[in-house]
Amino acid sequence: MDTEQIEHDPADVSTEEDAVDGTNRRRAVPAVLGRLLVVTVVLAAAVGGIWVTTAVTRPGPSETTTEIPDLENAAAPVAPGSVAPVNATLEGAPQTQPQEQQPQSSGADLLTRWADKVAEVTGIPARALVAYGNAELELRATQPKCRVSWATLAGIGRIESNHGRYGGAVLRDNGLPSKAIIGVPLDGSPGIRAIGDSDGGRFDGDPNYDRAVGPMQFLPSTWAKWGGGYNPQQIDAAALAAAKYLCAGGRDMAAAGGWWSGILSYNNSVDYGQKVFGLADAYAKAAQVVKVS
Repeated sequence: MDTEQIEHDPADVSTEEDAVDGTNRRRAVPAVLGRLLVVTVVLAAAVGGIWVTTAVTRPGPSETTTEIPDLENAAAPVAPGSVAPVNATLEGAPQTQPQEQQPQSSGADLLTRWADKVAEVTGIPARALVAYGNAELELRATQPKCRVSWATLAGIGRIESNHGRYGGAVLRDNGLPSKAIIGVPLDGSPGIRAIGDSDGGRFDGDPNYDRAVGPMQFLPSTWAKWGGGYNPQQIDAAALAAAKYLCAGGRDMAAAGGWWSGILSYNNSVDYGQKVFGLADAYAKAAQVVKVS
């Protein structure tokens, strides 16, 4: 979740933990993603089709996120700014240099097969991995100096919504959870900061107060800036928005300082950053064994 000021500049994605703790809540890549770099345009077009056909629907008011999804995740014993997760980017890692694409394989096929295999070694749903992988590729094409990784996005996605599965939701093929993922009302209750409604309840179903929404838990006001007009519940859109958010201001998400700056802008909590670090690092290491051609 991000911790933008109330005006919401690069940081305003709020999660449950923000609300409950009263703090501002606001990717190490296997060889296959290097091969996928050459097909970024194809993938972007495919995902774009999903977004266009996914209507933004008003969620029902009864479905709210009322627990903290990341309680069982341990905080990595690393000091903020001291190091970035292993293999935080393709560039500079010999085992991940781009390789010639197999002529019979389309980019979407490669990404799907990679996701299926990485799902087996990480426990992340393959559909979520497609979203995280594509977001990395898109940012590599549009903001190459950022070097944000799928693994970092996956770490955030795990903490924020268990990869779109929070509260018993199932992540469907179209990238939408089976039921809307919505946070508690930010109504100023004890331990919860007050943020008045900014979207007329369009995204969060609450006409009085804002709530964090979707698998990456954006506030409606932040989504208005980073979501491109798409549905925050749709994981491709949410992962790409999160990647853009982390890359704001010219950050290098492969460098220790840039990585921590990005994560703490998402949620200004050292404990949160250490949990994302541990998850991203473990996901990247596990995925190193995956080979797709």
